[in-house]
Amino acid sequence: MEWKNIYRGLIMGASDVIPGVSGGTIAVLLGIYDRLIAAINGLVSKDWKKQLGFLVPLGIGVVSAILLLSHLIEWLFEHYPGPTQFFFLGLIIGILPYLFNQADVKVNFKVNHYIFLVIGALAVGSMIFLHESEGMVIENITLSTYILLFFSGFIASAAMILPGISGSFILLVFGVYSTVISAISNLQLDIIAVVGFGILLGIITMSKIINFFLINYRNATFSLIIGLVIGSIFVVFPGWPESTTSLLLSVVTFAAGLFVAYILGKVEYKE
Repeated sequence: MEWKNIYRGLIMGASDVIPGVSGGTIAVLLGIYDRLIAAINGLVSKDWKKQLGFLVPLGIGVVSAILLLSHLIEWLFEHYPGPTQFFFLGLIIGILPYLFNQADVKVNFKVNHYIFLVIGALAVGSMIFLHESEGMVIENITLSTYILLFFSGFIASAAMILPGISGSFILLVFGVYSTVISAISNLQLDIIAVVGFGILLGIITMSKIINFFLINYRNATFSLIIGLVIGSIFVVFPGWPESTTSLLLSVVTFAAGLFVAYILGKVEYKE
């Protein structure tokens, strides 16, 4: 068991609670994205047992973060949304040099790869124009509600596993974010089970697609992934703070994000 994946899972799980921040982006920042995709894809192969040592600790961290940190993340996002997003902004920007170095951009990237990078950045960046629907917590649960929750989880999970695209943001677009977060906070097992099954099915489906491209078109896929991460900067950016206090706090959290990125880069991207 790769038990250090627990702390990686904690970071990924905490990020998935926040609309605009992708767990897939965090996996890229942690340097485990291609391994994560291969491991998930390997669950439906004859070598599935070999993948559990990587995935089980990671899953423990993700689930623990969602269950234990959902209240904290909700509180931070409600009372300090700007500084919280500036922290993740610093994290994303701070890790980009390591990503370029890891992909060996100067050697491996040709003109077409830079085109893919720009396409990825534009695709994610354009999500700022999507309409978000916070929605009230759905209290009258019917069959149609379960169907909506299932497909919302399925599509959100496909977004979760793609860097730059936030699963929580997709839930906001579908208007079920508040319902899902409330279900997690209050342990409403029926809603958690339906959404969870949709998420599981979506992750397995999307991992197969991504794994194919990583194996057969690795440089092109990584150029697109880096573009998706760059595009997420525009989605996460909350706008400039209006008050001096908020500005100073945002500068501190942004610097903290850069520092964490530096530490992660030294630990996760060491030669």
